[in-house]
Amino acid sequence: MEKIVITGMGAISALGLSVQENWGNLLNGVSGVGPNTAFDTSEYLAKIACQVKNFEPEKYMDPKEARRRDRYEHFATVATAEALKQSGLEISEKNSSRVGVVIATGIGGITSLEDAVFLIRDTNPRKVSPFLIPMLMPNGAAGLVAIDHGIHGPCFAVSSACASGADGIGTAMMMMRAGVVDAAIAGAAEATISRATVAAFDRIQAMSRRNDDYSMTPQPFDKNRDGLVIGEGAGILILETETHAKARGANILAEMAGYAATADAYHITAPHSEGAGGAQAIRNSLASAQVNPEDVGYISAHGTGTPLNDLSETKAIKAAFGAQAYKTPISSTKSMTGHMMGATGALEAIICVQAIREGKLPPTIHYQTPDPDCDLDYIPNTARDAKINVAMSNAFGFGGHNAVLVVRKY
Repeated sequence: MEKIVITGMGAISALGLSVQENWGNLLNGVSGVGPNTAFDTSEYLAKIACQVKNFEPEKYMDPKEARRRDRYEHFATVATAEALKQSGLEISEKNSSRVGVVIATGIGGITSLEDAVFLIRDTNPRKVSPFLIPMLMPNGAAGLVAIDHGIHGPCFAVSSACASGADGIGTAMMMMRAGVVDAAIAGAAEATISRATVAAFDRIQAMSRRNDDYSMTPQPFDKNRDGLVIGEGAGILILETETHAKARGANILAEMAGYAATADAYHITAPHSEGAGGAQAIRNSLASAQVNPEDVGYISAHGTGTPLNDLSETKAIKAAFGAQAYKTPISSTKSMTGHMMGATGALEAIICVQAIREGKLPPTIHYQTPDPDCDLDYIPNTARDAKINVAMSNAFGFGGHNAVLVVRKY
């Protein structure tokens, strides 16, 4: 079977505007949590967020074009530019139909939609931007990336809640293995720090409400965890078949070795209480990569910091790994980036690549009180040196969507 390799990466989160900035802050245990300044939170119970800071889209594109794009599209297009620059992949008329774009999102341009609704309510519908539809549609980011770079191959979005980013990468892998394309821009972007989204997540009691002292939240896997902190950003990978990458002399960063997806078919928001669907996705991803649990040197956990999710994921890892679960280092970088919703799996795939290449495993910060039901090695508070060959990333989403990626040293 043709190997699928990674030749470029781009990342934006509350921790930085590039892969290296994000990676450095992750290893140093920097928290991206702060007061939510995106809108007036005076009537909200959850008033904190992991917002992308110092991001000015006009620095990366024409100001007129920036106004025509939603914030999630800004993140996607800027992260794509970083990934393409590192990759050195040149797209021309000759190869443009053999390059695909799969940029996932869980929600799409929700802030643009909200702004339009308030504009209609407070003024009149004739003031709504003629670009509203491409700003809010989930496939907007993928379409804009294709336009920006002249790509004529398959171009679409994948949407599976918080599993979207991993599913987007996995879908691109399957296209390449099927011979549809030779390379793909794959990943996800999200900008959901909006009035409706925050209100809705808080109504289901999924969000941390430690507004006055947010220095110790979110707390994935900790006994005192009280919910997620909403984040935003993007993660983009350049994927190629090994044959294509080698033929053009590309610098190969790692192999995207395995992918699997399952559905819990259990509940529209709650994870399966025993982690059954997640466990099956983990098993299937290992089989896809042809590796065993003992080969995995690091797991980038979904680890949202909600009571149900962290317990379910711990059970899933135990069910799939058996006794090896207690020997495998695990961390939740959402303790620093917040939960980037659909984009989270894409950023965490990049984290797996960095962990393999640099021999360092990022920590789970804010970890203080062990939970007897979550009793694995969650790399508490401090990064760890470890030479590893295989890393795994879990992404589990509302609707019972489970997606798992396996990255291997090249």
